[in-house]
Amino acid sequence: MNYKQALEYLDSFIDYEKIIDYPYNASLNLRRMERLCEFFDNPQETFKSIHIAGTKGKGSVAAAISSILKENGLKVGLYTSPHLISPRERIRVMSKSLQPIAHNSQPDLLGLEGMISEEEAASFIEKVKPAVEEIRQNKDLGEISFFEIYTILSFLYFARKNVDIAVLETGMGGRLDATNVVRPLVAVFTPISLDHTDKLGPHLTDIAREKAGIIKQGCSVVSLTQPEGVTEIIKHACSQKRAPFHQVNGQTYDEYAGLFSLSGRYQRQNLVLALEVIKRLERYNIKVSSDSIKRGLKKVVWPGRMQVIEKSPLLILDGAQNRASAGALRESLKDFSFDNLILLLGVSANKNIEGIAGELCPQARQVVLTKADNPRATEPEVLELEVKKYCQNTVLTRSIKEALAEVRQVASKDDLILVTGSLYLIGEVLKLDSK
Repeated sequence: MNYKQALEYLDSFIDYEKIIDYPYNASLNLRRMERLCEFFDNPQETFKSIHIAGTKGKGSVAAAISSILKENGLKVGLYTSPHLISPRERIRVMSKSLQPIAHNSQPDLLGLEGMISEEEAASFIEKVKPAVEEIRQNKDLGEISFFEIYTILSFLYFARKNVDIAVLETGMGGRLDATNVVRPLVAVFTPISLDHTDKLGPHLTDIAREKAGIIKQGCSVVSLTQPEGVTEIIKHACSQKRAPFHQVNGQTYDEYAGLFSLSGRYQRQNLVLALEVIKRLERYNIKVSSDSIKRGLKKVVWPGRMQVIEKSPLLILDGAQNRASAGALRESLKDFSFDNLILLLGVSANKNIEGIAGELCPQARQVVLTKADNPRATEPEVLELEVKKYCQNTVLTRSIKEALAEVRQVASKDDLILVTGSLYLIGEVLKLDSK
């Protein structure tokens, strides 16, 4: 099959990133993923791994760790989600010795290094198809998903490429996530806050238990300082698994503070967490030089997070999609000088719309509401009910293209246009910007 046919085949499977209502515990299980891995002699066991869970910052931390390890001479696999433009973004292999692949028919619009090529993606999808179809026919295993298929693709690709280590980001939660068949050297926890409460539970401690499910026997565990009760959940899981626990609670790594290429105040804690993970790798005889850290931090690319794509007026993209992320984004705006804030907002239906609006809308001169081309997107009229509590000047639009035209028309050259609320929204803006 060619790449287009391969994507059509993938799209024939349920994609939980595009639907809202499904029974979490009944729909997700690791038996399907374990069976898939067994079909291919457990490719996830052929490379070392770092496993990252949390509510926000997972991608930034994963990108930083990968960049540093690559600069230290390792061949690094990186598996992240969701994608902004192409599913190929999710599977990347980075090495100082690898040359950029030039034969892809779709150009890299994001500046991301080492994405799986269209030809390779099609080849690997064809390779897994017999196993996928066998599982598809086994009703006892439940319905196989897009994410599970893409996860086995990443394992097979990393194994084929002989990566030294893979950095893996959980999709949602941790305990039942398809990535949770790996046995990592280090389990990493970025900030945990309220999100996906309809699936993971209504309380922070519920969510923490789901995410702590990635902790394996004897692995090292590194976590940022967490809200009350969350750290205790993680430490309890560490105690059960005899996994040494390390909490990042004040290390500043001052010598590296000015080198991180990612903008935003909230990225500072992601920097500290990434560096602490690098430090813990010494336990496994992976020693990283200070020069590698410096080079790696300067070269980190992670689109859609405090990404400035235009300068007059400033146009910034950020995928903040819950209250905690929106609050961190609001603080980061203090690093910019501007007259008025023009907000372009689109939010998925299962998110805390009131929380996001409460953090960002009070300081906006105008809020332009829209929806991404995604089944989970909230209708602008529904968004407006919450936004009007904080900003009366709202405009409803039916598409990203219409919304961008509106904000560009009303913004002066000294204003700041902020596009936020959903990574799906950000992806559509980047697609339009590339045309």
